[in-house]
Amino acid sequence: MIQLIIGEKGKGKTKVLLDKANTEVKSVNGNVVYLDKSTQHMYELNNKVRLIDVTGFPVDNSDEFLGFICGIISQDHDLEQMYLDSFLKIAKLEGKDVTTALEKLKRISSQFNVNFVISISLTKAQLPDSVKDCIIAEL
Repeated sequence: MIQLIIGEKGKGKTKVLLDKANTEVKSVNGNVVYLDKSTQHMYELNNKVRLIDVTGFPVDNSDEFLGFICGIISQDHDLEQMYLDSFLKIAKLEGKDVTTALEKLKRISSQFNVNFVISISLTKAQLPDSVKDCIIAEL
């Protein structure tokens, strides 16, 4: 399943995502990974959450980003949840259509039983209809 936290830049999506990760890590049975564009939030996350700074890896487009996610999943059979902050930036989708990437994440989620919680700087009107039912917070 994918869950979306949406809204314009600067509206507080990251805080909602951090709070959700810190709350959920207490009750999940598997591992939790948080992907971000820096290590800035390292001390705000529970130490059981693995923070990965995507900018430290050679990810140049959305296909490579999805491959990066699949690589993480393949190496951690206990992975239960992934939190994706600044999705447009880390997935290299700024100014591009997000439909294909979100649909692929839905398929990856179903196939590997990993839940994705995604913070994305878009409004509801900018999202494809196929994922509007995945919105859990609109800021």
